Amino acid sequence: MQDVAYGSAPSITPTATASLRLPSGSTLFCDFDGPIADVSDRYYHTYCLALKATQADYARQQIALPIRRLTKAQFWYMKQNRVPDTTIADWSGLSGQQVNDFLSHVPPLVNQPTLLHQDQLQPGVRTALTCLRDRGVRIVIVTLRQAAQVLDFLHQYELATMISQIYGADNIETAYKNRTEHKIAHLREAIIDQNHLGFDTSHSWMVGDTEADVCAGQAFSLPTLALTCGIRSSLYLKGFSPTGVFHDLSAAVKYLIPQEASLHVTN
Repeated sequence: MQDVAYGSAPSITPTATASLRLPSGSTLFCDFDGPIADVSDRYYHTYCLALKATQADYARQQIALPIRRLTKAQFWYMKQNRVPDTTIADWSGLSGQQVNDFLSHVPPLVNQPTLLHQDQLQPGVRTALTCLRDRGVRIVIVTLRQAAQVLDFLHQYELATMISQIYGADNIETAYKNRTEHKIAHLREAIIDQNHLGFDTSHSWMVGDTEADVCAGQAFSLPTLALTCGIRSSLYLKGFSPTGVFHDLSAAVKYLIPQEASLHVTN
């Protein structure tokens, strides 16, 4: 397996002619995990804890498991390229029922408060959100994470006032499953609510780091930007034909609101 450092994916700039793609008064729908929060440490520690729990389960039965713990770089490379969790378990030395036992430990762990503190703010997010706010763009988070968890994170980094609304999931395990139909349902709710509140969504974009985000935006004919700083690789995301692929939210905002265009608008 190739040992690739996390965050090494390059930015890919799509071709476009509009000088200001996200005008003042428009809305940017944005995912949370990946674009705003770096969840790689939490996901890797969840993997390590699940391996440890599985090993302990079998030790109580006097069975020693030949665990081979992946490095974070190896683990994240596999996650970014959509390698099945069963294969990750296999690479970690598990087989048969051991794989199922390992997988059963992951969902209860991954979104627990004891691990959430490991999430970090992605580089450049504060500047990107400030740019959007200063240009009159509303930022609406559409996430499969629980809204209360998102709000706690935003308050921790003093970013809550930059976000207009948060549309999150009720179930704590929804985020890890990352099902496209769930993201579509949340984005549908967000668009309907914004329109009912009198906000124009005709110039809106969808930004996220997974196929669920891209497919959700496309389901409502929104142009989409896929980010490679999260849990999917550039190569994998390009297979879903987003409008553009960028490394992070900062690069995406520079594309949506080029500096020369934003300066022109504020003069």
